[in-house]
Amino acid sequence: MAITGAWKDELRARITLSSVIMRTDKLQRAGREWKACCPFHDEKTPSFTVNDQKGFYHCFGCGAHGDVISWMVEQRGLSFIDAIKELAAEAGMEVPAPDPVAARRAEKRAELVDVTTEAQDWFAANLHQETGREALSYLERRGLTPAIIREFGFGYAPENKQALAKALSRFEPRMLVESGMRIEADDGNCYDRFRGRVMLPIHDARGRVIAFGGRILENRDGLAKYLNSPDTPLFDKGRTLYNLHRAAPASRQTGRVVVVEGYMDVVALAQAGFADAVAPLGTALTEMQLEMLWRMVDVPVLCFDGDAAGQKAAMRAISRALPMLAPMRSLAIVRLPAGLDPDDLIARQGAAAMEKLLASPASLLDVLWEFERDARPLDSPEAKAGLKARLMEHVDTIADRDIQSLYRRELLDRFSAFAYPPRESRGQARRGGQSGGPWRGQKPAPRGLSSEARTALQRAMSGGQRADFLSSVIAGFVRHPEEIATHAEALTRLARLDPKAAPAIESLIELSETLDSGGVEAISVAQGYPAPPEDRRYAFLREGTPPGEAREELAEAVSLLAQKPALEAAMEATIARFDTDPEGSFAEQARLRAQLTTVEERLKAFGRRKAGASAAQD
Repeated sequence: MAITGAWKDELRARITLSSVIMRTDKLQRAGREWKACCPFHDEKTPSFTVNDQKGFYHCFGCGAHGDVISWMVEQRGLSFIDAIKELAAEAGMEVPAPDPVAARRAEKRAELVDVTTEAQDWFAANLHQETGREALSYLERRGLTPAIIREFGFGYAPENKQALAKALSRFEPRMLVESGMRIEADDGNCYDRFRGRVMLPIHDARGRVIAFGGRILENRDGLAKYLNSPDTPLFDKGRTLYNLHRAAPASRQTGRVVVVEGYMDVVALAQAGFADAVAPLGTALTEMQLEMLWRMVDVPVLCFDGDAAGQKAAMRAISRALPMLAPMRSLAIVRLPAGLDPDDLIARQGAAAMEKLLASPASLLDVLWEFERDARPLDSPEAKAGLKARLMEHVDTIADRDIQSLYRRELLDRFSAFAYPPRESRGQARRGGQSGGPWRGQKPAPRGLSSEARTALQRAMSGGQRADFLSSVIAGFVRHPEEIATHAEALTRLARLDPKAAPAIESLIELSETLDSGGVEAISVAQGYPAPPEDRRYAFLREGTPPGEAREELAEAVSLLAQKPALEAAMEATIARFDTDPEGSFAEQARLRAQLTTVEERLKAFGRRKAGASAAQD
């Protein structure tokens, strides 16, 4: 039996985290939690919290985060298995006997680590011998100091195809192949993988050498500039971040982790004093690598070259991250000046220039908007519609519904401002305020609604629709008609799913089309529009509410209204296919039922919150 996730969950449940931490650190009660000055970095004001109910500690200063097992490993310095044994003894639990298969795998990995460790020692020694003189000269020309060369373990692999095999002759040939150090040809002969290259060791999170990267000294046809070890029992490039073992402790001090494109960028940053940088290994960021980054900080900073390739790399990372976004979990992006990588920027402008860029990165949403906006010419209505479609395709990949809703609102706001810019009044077009139109600064009167539209809105706002909540939202849009276009997509979807709401929603759309750029206040009765009532329960129907507050509350309300009928329609479709796919239908029904319950609870909470706000106002 192996140590499973369920076994570890039971262990955590039997141990009170605060009691373990208080053996070495003083904690103070703070409501349901405990607080203290962080043991992972120096501070005078407590930012370290311990939550026994959730079973984790977190520092809002340096980002240190973990459970009772990670506390024993990170703070007490125990190995994972020693931490497990000590906690199990305290909890009165038996540590499961190791799985024989897992034990054999662990033994295999330990053997291969011996190979890669000895290979690293040999590569590093070569660099300072006659055979590595050219390689050392190359590193010095790149401006690397002896201290950085030692710290990062630079070495050299000679041209000879059998040099490594001779140097590591104590290991069986199969181990050299399994570790990725040698290649076995179809004819059974073997030769060294790395030849004539400057070598750089790749470590796991514990600092063990598990793979290598090699760079040729001069560009030659047919040879890749960079060559990494293949995937082995030790090394999975999609689950490894270069320099993680150094950057993780540094990020606790800086509260930041910087992701650059390659390991030479990491080295350049380290020499300039940026110790919190990591890099993927020849591929775009994977889901696992993103999870590793988010364990360190909430918002990792991705740093890409300023050229077209760098922009594409940023978008690949964004596309990979969007489905994984969660509250307080995002990405920030720094784009370097065109044609410069971190090494170039630091060499030309100094470390202060890099620090300035890292201090003010762009948000994920900003980069997404700017990339799609600038991707193609937008010189026709069709092209603008294409921009909107591309933005919504990105939004639809976001799994978290709250974040998806917020992204949709923000991107549609930006699209509307871009695609429908304020029109100049006719008086501005006629220089000097000539006759034939309103004077400069005057607001043209909105055109009147059709009688059918006015009737539909009157009924909606008087409670003639399916619920008082919907009536209030309709009235809110009449009071704030400039928001209709922003939520037109959600309103149209709601009209399609809820026929009773359709007449009022169609009238709202008609209302929005009568507005000029200046018509941003509620439409008056004198102009033939139904009067929106004042309702102190809702910010968007109270006189004097700040526009931002009314806009946020109205957006939340329409989002809730649109979600419920969509889920109900999905539930009906799932029930309809029960006979053909009972198992899948049953699981889908359970999922949709849970989502419906959540939406209904949010609707109730919305009403309670507004009722409370109304009482407070009174």
